[in-house]
Amino acid sequence: MGFKEVKAEELNMNPFTKIGKEWLLITAGNEEKCNTMTASWGAMGVMWGKNAVTVYIRPQRYTKEFVDREETFTISVLGEKYRKALNYCGSRSGKDEEDKIKAAGLTPYYVDGTAGIKEADMIMVCRKMYHDTIKPECFDDTANDSKWYPGKDYHMMYIAEVMKVLVREK
Repeated sequence: MGFKEVKAEELNMNPFTKIGKEWLLITAGNEEKCNTMTASWGAMGVMWGKNAVTVYIRPQRYTKEFVDREETFTISVLGEKYRKALNYCGSRSGKDEEDKIKAAGLTPYYVDGTAGIKEADMIMVCRKMYHDTIKPECFDDTANDSKWYPGKDYHMMYIAEVMKVLVREK
């Protein structure tokens, strides 16, 4: 089974479930070297007239180096059957392992100069448009600062255009 390209507007999914409950893998790099991380924070919508996603990466995450270096990255949605792999990718660093993706039981899928995850039900190829660090002085609800950032390791927010959506062929 392979992938077929679909228009983002044709997707029929609940982003609250996909992001917050099922989780995602953010992957960046190329065929020479890539890395992935689990994410359960993010957003999907329209920004600057383009289909867009917003992802958040803490500064200490190894995947951030790849996302910062590359123009594109992917978001892979795997679903509940890959919960063990998602937990693995969220608790291990690619800095400490030769091939974290393989160790998680997953396979890189190379598309448009970047990497996704072959086992995914859906892969979004994303092109960075904007990034900025979450700033403590910008919290309107200040309880979120102390709750989510006791170590003051504020996420980098990336807004990216969804360039391509690939869904698994049934």
